[in-house]
Amino acid sequence: MELFTRLFGGLLVFVYHCFDRVVIHGYLSGLSRPAQVAYFFRDVVGEPVISKEVLSRRTNEYQAWVEAFAGNHCPIEWAGAGVRKEDYVRPALRRMAQAKRHGVYFILKSMEQGNTFRSTVPKYPSADPNYRVLARQRSRFTHYYFYIRDEKLGSIVLRMASFFPFQATYFLNSHSFMENELNRDGVKFRKNDNAFLSVSDPAALQAAADRFTADTIRERLEYWTLILGPKFSKRERSSMNLRRFYAVSQIEYCRNFIFKRTFPIHRIFERGCEIGLWRLTANRISEIFGTRVNRKTKGKLNTTLEQIDHGHHIFRAYCRNAFIKQYEKFSTFLRNEICSNNLADFGLKKGLDHLAAVRSTFLAITGRFATFQARWLNVPVDFPLLQKLALPVTAGTVRFPGIKIHDTRLIRLMEVLLHNGTTVAGWRSPQIHAAVLAAFAIPAEHYTLNQLRYDLRKLKGHGLVERDGRRYAYRLSDKGVRVALLFVLFHQRLCGPLANSLFRHRPDPEHRPKSKLETAFNKADISIRNIIRLLEAA
Repeated sequence: MELFTRLFGGLLVFVYHCFDRVVIHGYLSGLSRPAQVAYFFRDVVGEPVISKEVLSRRTNEYQAWVEAFAGNHCPIEWAGAGVRKEDYVRPALRRMAQAKRHGVYFILKSMEQGNTFRSTVPKYPSADPNYRVLARQRSRFTHYYFYIRDEKLGSIVLRMASFFPFQATYFLNSHSFMENELNRDGVKFRKNDNAFLSVSDPAALQAAADRFTADTIRERLEYWTLILGPKFSKRERSSMNLRRFYAVSQIEYCRNFIFKRTFPIHRIFERGCEIGLWRLTANRISEIFGTRVNRKTKGKLNTTLEQIDHGHHIFRAYCRNAFIKQYEKFSTFLRNEICSNNLADFGLKKGLDHLAAVRSTFLAITGRFATFQARWLNVPVDFPLLQKLALPVTAGTVRFPGIKIHDTRLIRLMEVLLHNGTTVAGWRSPQIHAAVLAAFAIPAEHYTLNQLRYDLRKLKGHGLVERDGRRYAYRLSDKGVRVALLFVLFHQRLCGPLANSLFRHRPDPEHRPKSKLETAFNKADISIRNIIRLLEAA
């Protein structure tokens, strides 16, 4: 990670890392096995027969409570097919945020698969006529999605199953938590979706991300589970353990790079995809994820480049049940993100208490991935300088035309300024005009002083020429020196010789001078001719 920031630190505004999407399951550990359910209903509740009706009674009571709660607090609807739930309820969240209120702002009902218990009469009669067979099963039943705006965690979703044993699933995003923390600290920022694009204090942003801990999460989850979950009597809670065990089901950790300008991020991501697809082998992937690859390794171990929509791609590297992905968004935002669906792949425990260990492990993985990328990306990439210079620019109310690489007048002027315009005070227009006419043997009527002044204004508008204070004396700026060298050398040392060899006279390769430059020209000439030959054959 340090290598990446050292090589590209001049292009970055700030960097931050944090958890992104976190999915947590909440189990009633005291009601997870059939024997525990039988003990609960027979010995605690006092039901002699654990029939289907007994199980359904708990479901009906909870569903009636949810309907009554929704009637007093928020709307409740069935989720529509083909509609993203988050997009559907977003207007309600926006209204609650504008009103500066917290609580449940929407409830959606959805028919989904879930874990429950089935009660059946035994196939053969037993000595106890009240005996029933309890077994786990997965069936399709109603689940409630409670959309909550929490005062600490921000926007969260609680999915509660309506069938016994009422398994809960919590969907969190640390960016919502960080937003609340920054607002509480009075730090100014600009956030879009799940990304911070600017912040007045990057250190405060990282400190807010580090405060997203297991204790903070558990406190809020237990509060909302108590409010929105099924109710158990005091005697039921005192007779057996009815506290929930929180286990991480899916977790994402991201490292975010915010660039100063749009240009470098797109080129860096494009170059990273090109090199990553063929350089990121199975051994490199295992090295990044910190695992060993052997014959018993299960799951995926490959790289892919996925297109989400036109012009939006995601690079992924898979390892077992996890993957690390990279994508760009919002023009200046680059994200490296690791996602795991099974923490056992990294030797980690899924309990919420081990969230700190997950953070340190995933932080190291994203750091190794950034280091690999820094080595790949430390190469020249395409910069559309010629296209940018060819576009007109506006300074105040004045519009300056673009500079074309085939403009002979400007190339002559640049060459003269490179050779003669190196004095400290610069050169006045008549002096430059005389130097151009003498260097290229041009008649004065073919290149007048007014034409020269027009060309100087054009170069000055693009920042290639600067004046000496208030005097009308001109010299090349730092940018102008580099652009002039590129234009002049391109014509005199690259394009001109190759074009002459292709269209006019090709030098005899057997009797060429012993020069590295001539050898390079000969190789380039042969390569271009081979390309032309292949195109003709196609």
